[in-house]
Amino acid sequence: MNIKLDENLGNLRVATWLRLAGHDVATVREQGLTSTPDEALIDICCAEGRVLVTSDRGFGNRLKYNPSNYTGIVVIRLSSRSNFNDWREAIETLITGLEAADVTGKLWIIRNGNIQEYQPIEPEDKD
Repeated sequence: MNIKLDENLGNLRVATWLRLAGHDVATVREQGLTSTPDEALIDICCAEGRVLVTSDRGFGNRLKYNPSNYTGIVVIRLSSRSNFNDWREAIETLITGLEAADVTGKLWIIRNGNIQEYQPIEPEDKD
């Protein structure tokens, strides 16, 4: 899977864990995209065919970022007191999820060792 790590996840360990699992990982920091506005960043991910992995909860807003418009969005939600083991568990959960399912066009929220999958919001019929 082609993955882009947002600047809030771009530490070397997270990228390394994902690369060791066989994923093609680019990071916002490595690409000089630090402080890029969210709308521009998600468009860059689409242009590159990359799933955005972030801890920015704003990307969990399906009304603003309808998953069907994107390659995939993964939001990792950890407590403010998260530690190394919490991050490792979250990334292991992501790796396992990517082995089992396709995130394309979906929103995944990872927390407490689980993935919650959200489908795109479908437009309402106006009859």
